[in-house]
Amino acid sequence: MLRDPDPVMAESAVVTHLDRRAVRLLHSDGFADWAAAMSAAVAGRAFAAGRLREWVLLKAVVRGEPWSAEELARASDWCQRTAVRSPVPPEALVLLAGAARTRLVRNGAAQRLRRASATA
Repeated sequence: MLRDPDPVMAESAVVTHLDRRAVRLLHSDGFADWAAAMSAAVAGRAFAAGRLREWVLLKAVVRGEPWSAEELARASDWCQRTAVRSPVPPEALVLLAGAARTRLVRNGAAQRLRRASATA
């Protein structure tokens, strides 16, 4: 795909593939190997490499692995929106409710926190 003569279309197709595969592998032990292989494949493609980095961050947050609050706070709008729709721990939602880039994400995180406290 990356050899397509239209670089924008090539990168768009790769990012679509990344998104679809990452969702399927997010809870799998094979995620790390897949991400390492994809990292080599997208080297030099800034947008695709950035999306892959954000999937690695989301995997860490969702799976309870070490993650950086600063990195999540600086993440793209896409990454933050995806995190709010994912089964992330309360500390990630608290961070996003207070420091997300957009009001939509901040409100979404705050709503999830309120729902969680109402059912607890």
